[in-house]
Amino acid sequence: MKKASFYVALVVAAAVLVFGSALFVGMPAAQAQASAAQDNNIRAEVTNHLKGSSFKSVQVSVKNGVVDLEGSVKDYATKEEADKRAHRAKNVVAVRNEIKIEGAGEISDRQLQDNLVKKLQYDRVGYGNAFNAISVNVQNGVVTLGGHALGPVAADSAVALASTTRGVQDVINNIQVDPLSPMDNRIRTAVYRAVYGFPSLNKYAIDPAQPIRITVQNGHVLLNGTVLNEADKNTAGIRANSVSGVFSVTNDLQVANKPSEKK
Repeated sequence: MKKASFYVALVVAAAVLVFGSALFVGMPAAQAQASAAQDNNIRAEVTNHLKGSSFKSVQVSVKNGVVDLEGSVKDYATKEEADKRAHRAKNVVAVRNEIKIEGAGEISDRQLQDNLVKKLQYDRVGYGNAFNAISVNVQNGVVTLGGHALGPVAADSAVALASTTRGVQDVINNIQVDPLSPMDNRIRTAVYRAVYGFPSLNKYAIDPAQPIRITVQNGHVLLNGTVLNEADKNTAGIRANSVSGVFSVTNDLQVANKPSEKK
């Protein structure tokens, strides 16, 4: 009996080894199939999110939940939108956005910068344009926006404008959003009236793209823009300083055909 029991035990052990090994061998294969099926589902969902003519040249691939976007689109805003849509798909682990912008390198940095400066000069005319002083720098197609904006809407508008400009490869937003506190709003209005209400300075209100730009942060006033002569620059600074509640005035106005000076 003992010998029979020993043989039975051997058979059972062998069966466990055989079927157990098969089970462990089968597990990675099953996991791989499940992962591949999930990747296919992700790809299908991302592709569905990217339907439309704007994304017709975009290719989608997925491995282990990581989405790779390749191809080309018309502008940086469309590239960013593709990225956002890809992230909406279920079970996405990460998105690698390698989409190219059409027209890359066809427009020089200087041309891009001049183009954007001109567009921003007229951006939001009628909505406090004189209270925005947004700077533009372009290097290798990458646009860096700086300076000041009157509230988040003005800042977002500038970013959107840059993002949809042909040739722009990326947009870095370093714009400072000025506070919209009652005190600062009162000072903005008062400085605007003091500067533009002065006879020798009201000519700068004729062209909305070329105003004396007034930004205010917690009672501190910054003047930007270009004036015709030194007298106008000094007068603007004096007028801003005359407003009640102003803590300081930084006069960064430039005189036409002269290097910039800070006071």
